[in-house]
Amino acid sequence: MKQLFSALAVLMMLAVPAAHAKDNYISDELFTYMHSGPGTQFRIVGSVDAGTKVTVVDTNRNAGYTQVIDDRGRKGWVETKYVSNQPGLKVRVPALEEELKQVKEALSSAQGDAEAKTKGLIESLDQRNSQVKELERHTSELNQQLIDAQTEIRELRARIDTQKDDLLMRYFAYGGMVAGGGLLFGLILPHLIPRRKKRNNGWA
Repeated sequence: MKQLFSALAVLMMLAVPAAHAKDNYISDELFTYMHSGPGTQFRIVGSVDAGTKVTVVDTNRNAGYTQVIDDRGRKGWVETKYVSNQPGLKVRVPALEEELKQVKEALSSAQGDAEAKTKGLIESLDQRNSQVKELERHTSELNQQLIDAQTEIRELRARIDTQKDDLLMRYFAYGGMVAGGGLLFGLILPHLIPRRKKRNNGWA
């Protein structure tokens, strides 16, 4: 009679609507047994490997068992402590590896972009440095031209001053010559002009 009630209970639990089913996972043990009912007294119908995705159909809190459907469509009861709503390592490790791969690719892409930007900045800096050097060279040439022009101006001023002094000396020399010639002419001229003889008017 007891076995009949147990069988009826199992049939009623198997008839739970699928709307209450949800995905869960077998925790990271090597495997766990599936029983035909919520307890070890029920026969073993199979085993479920760790990390296997299962669909929860029902839970018997008093017995500590949960009814699940595994990835092969088998229905049975496993201990609730082995059922988790988090994927096991079997699922998470590949996902983490894929995520790590994506992060590495993103990092590599970011590094490539950074290197390209750095290269562009270096090229721009080299171009600016070249322009600065060209401006410095041009400025140096202009400064040298300015120095040469100032030197030439000083030389021209010195020549002008020398010419002024020479011209002044010539004026003095010409003036002295004219003055000396006039004096000499004044001394010689009386001797060159014949004297007039006095007339004898007979009034002796």
